[in-house]
Amino acid sequence: MSAWIPEEGLRFECTACGACCTGPPGYVSYTKQEGAALAERFGLSETEFEERYTHETPAGRSLKEVETEHGFDCVFLDRETVPGKAVCSVYEERPLQCRTFPWWPEHLRSERAWNGLERECEGVHRGDFVPIEEIRINAGKQKSRDGSVNR
Repeated sequence: MSAWIPEEGLRFECTACGACCTGPPGYVSYTKQEGAALAERFGLSETEFEERYTHETPAGRSLKEVETEHGFDCVFLDRETVPGKAVCSVYEERPLQCRTFPWWPEHLRSERAWNGLERECEGVHRGDFVPIEEIRINAGKQKSRDGSVNR
């Protein structure tokens, strides 16, 4: 993978702001296995899960979004449980696309791209340095999955 990543890694700390899970309409991909795990969590068949929580897009099936004052929130974004925070209500079963944020190839292609992400994600340039090895592993997982990410 050709990516711009400084040797010391990059500083990132999730602030649970929810910005990565909302915004303009997007596409939240999930695999058959991820869909099955989510269906099991809710005690649903895979078909019932797809009917209730996903929709068809030109890029394939995506998790649904709910229009809110913040934008189009992922159907699993919870703004109620923790006051002032936005948390994933299916955190343990969240799709790879979500687990690898912000280490998507498009954010790591250049220093400018990484710095630009700070406009959307307040966790960029905060907290401790994430080691370069961890960043590369996560970026590689996302890139090898389908080569593209949209949100």
